[in-house]
Amino acid sequence: MSATVGVDSPASLGSSFAAALALKEFDRIRELLHPEIDFRGLTPRRFWEAEDPETVVSGALRQWFEDSDEILELLHLEADAFADRERVGYRFLVRNPEGLFEVEQQAYMGERDGRIGWMRVLCSGFRPVEGE
Repeated sequence: MSATVGVDSPASLGSSFAAALALKEFDRIRELLHPEIDFRGLTPRRFWEAEDPETVVSGALRQWFEDSDEILELLHLEADAFADRERVGYRFLVRNPEGLFEVEQQAYMGERDGRIGWMRVLCSGFRPVEGE
């Protein structure tokens, strides 16, 4: 089953990235990322770095959301821009063999040649859904 992307938000690089991640459309994510992206991510246990789209996808995103992680829904999406940056916050409902979880990420990004050229992501980690 693929995720339900039902949150209305104006189209932007950030909201396009969040929607593609919710659906685990990694080819689409590669298209959104500049070939020389400056990527940094922080999860509860690790710091991640990448300088190209393939490393962002295979070295970070596919590690964060493994094959066994089924993203059921994009629960929340908000995007805003300021100065030369965009901020996007999104929350997923995820099921895996360990149970049902919510995962929230906040990302800041900068555009380069119409793609995401600079990105910083902070992740909440997988937070258990109460009552499951």
